[in-house]
Amino acid sequence: MHKRNLEVCLTPALLHLYDFKASIVVVIDIFRATSSICYGIENGAEAIIPVATVEACESYRHSEFLLAAERNGEVVAGFDFGNSPFSYIREKVDGKTIVLTTTNGTHAINLSRGASKIVIGSFLNITALCNWLKTQPNDVLLLCSGWKDKVNLEDSLFAGGVVHLLKDEDYHLDDSGIATEDLYNLAKADLNAYLKKTSHSERLKKLGIEEDIAFCLNLDVTKSIPVLDGERLVKMELE
Repeated sequence: MHKRNLEVCLTPALLHLYDFKASIVVVIDIFRATSSICYGIENGAEAIIPVATVEACESYRHSEFLLAAERNGEVVAGFDFGNSPFSYIREKVDGKTIVLTTTNGTHAINLSRGASKIVIGSFLNITALCNWLKTQPNDVLLLCSGWKDKVNLEDSLFAGGVVHLLKDEDYHLDDSGIATEDLYNLAKADLNAYLKKTSHSERLKKLGIEEDIAFCLNLDVTKSIPVLDGERLVKMELE
């Protein structure tokens, strides 16, 4: 296998600087969209449809789909749920299709369209994701969703964890990848303690959802890799 590039885009605001048409883009939004997507797909959701706006989500109101909308960490009034992973339990999502819009994660997914493949990453599926990436011939771009186009610590830290697991596979790393791996090495002994300092963690604490934060930092709760198929995120069929 030829030597591949492994790059980290720290915020969607920088995505225009990358040529990712032939790459696998891994979208990352640890608190909480991509964690919830991974958990929902693992728990039997038939598909999750990421949409950019609350209005687009609302347009599915009279379908059989579940509607999930989050802005600024809170469920948008009138919707079934937001992006808390505890809303994506098997009893609620098994066999269902969910239409989802969030502040950051679904924005990053939509900006990634045109990539060779778009997959979803979280600490919940980090080992399964990395094991699959190792088998792929494509370059990899790790896209951190950030917070309203600003860099955030938790997504950068996860990107560094992926770099840490993949770097021995003979990838070309960029400076963002090297920096985020250094960050991960500082934090890996206790991710929860390290991430208590993050601004998003503080925002979520004010909303009383510390349990979401702790859950999203669990390693390898799931083995599924959500992949974008047309307009729908579905469970990747692994050979």
